[in-house]
Amino acid sequence: MKPMPVFSKNKKARRDYRLLDTYLAGVVLDGQEVKSIRNGGSRLTGSYITIKDGEAWLLNSHISRYEFASENIGYEPTRTRKLLITKKEIASLEKSKQNKMTIVPIAFVSKGPFIKLAFATARGKKAHDKRYDIKLRDTQRDINRAVKTKKR
Repeated sequence: MKPMPVFSKNKKARRDYRLLDTYLAGVVLDGQEVKSIRNGGSRLTGSYITIKDGEAWLLNSHISRYEFASENIGYEPTRTRKLLITKKEIASLEKSKQNKMTIVPIAFVSKGPFIKLAFATARGKKAHDKRYDIKLRDTQRDINRAVKTKKR
């Protein structure tokens, strides 16, 4: 499968949460928001997803105004945006919310002409979990470095 181009990532999501199940959803956007995302004018840091009345909503994501748009009056960069996912997925997300899990956006990706939001159900990491992950990453880096010098 061909990898999807990524427009913006939520780098803190992988650091602060243990990601469990990942999903891909469409997002209801204006034309200028699509162009702004394609130009790299979006941030997912600090954003989250909630379920209200059987619909999924993306809150607190920042999409900058598109500089060449003619209708910039009254544009709100951090407005709430609706996610387009199936009822079956919403039911599984509601069940995970009952199990004290968080729904975290990961990235805006392109799938054909459409912009989709990759998100995951996640559990928060404690401080010792983060330290353990850093330790694993450092030891893996040292192993790779040793193997690389042996090959030379």
